[in-house]
Amino acid sequence: MSGHSKWSTIKRKKEKTDNARAKVFTKIGREIAVAVREGGPDPAGNSKLKDVIAKAKANNVPNDNIERIIKKAAGDQSADNYEEIVYEGYGPNGVAVIVEALTDNRNRTAGDVRHYFDKYGGNMGQSGSVMFMFNRQGVILIEKEDVNEDQLMEDALEAGAVDFLSDGDIFDIRTEVNDLTAVREALEAKGYTPVSFQAEYVPTTYTRIDDPDAIVSMGKMLEMFEDNDDVQDVWHNWENEDDYEG
Repeated sequence: MSGHSKWSTIKRKKEKTDNARAKVFTKIGREIAVAVREGGPDPAGNSKLKDVIAKAKANNVPNDNIERIIKKAAGDQSADNYEEIVYEGYGPNGVAVIVEALTDNRNRTAGDVRHYFDKYGGNMGQSGSVMFMFNRQGVILIEKEDVNEDQLMEDALEAGAVDFLSDGDIFDIRTEVNDLTAVREALEAKGYTPVSFQAEYVPTTYTRIDDPDAIVSMGKMLEMFEDNDDVQDVWHNWENEDDYEG
């Protein structure tokens, strides 16, 4: 259950079209640009940029694309400046939703997010309205295939992980947010290949949806968020997300 919602999203993106993959490239490109403007173009001295480059490579963003975005962000002072904004709200049946955005137009993005909540039976809330139902943690997901569970657990805890979970076809490794990079790099040095690694909003409680129409509405709401270029990530506490067939 613990890494359930994130893994469902990753699998869904893997199965999508080239157009959807292009959207992933666009979103990561914005993260790279923000990291460069905040800490400079050299990943050796910019840990945030180093992490985003690793994320880009894990999502198969070509090296040429990464280098081009870094050069543009470092040299073009007139380029768009993106603002990080977090929205909170509720979906059908009271499912708690957190939306992280990088936008160059706050009004546009807020209007879009509010529209998606309203259209599918939810409502956008005030800051803090659902955040109390989540903990901020580093999460590293590794597929189980050809991985020895006991050895991975030992390696993860030795590297500084605070928890190790088995969830369906993945291993879910938890860290303190500030330890995420060190733990990931230690595991990669031992030959493991994470399919996802980032700071996440992890639910402390989950909400189940049993009504078929509400399941469809919640699923479509999440798709609308994910398809919006301004939205970087969506976190929620929907327990039975896999019941949505899309």
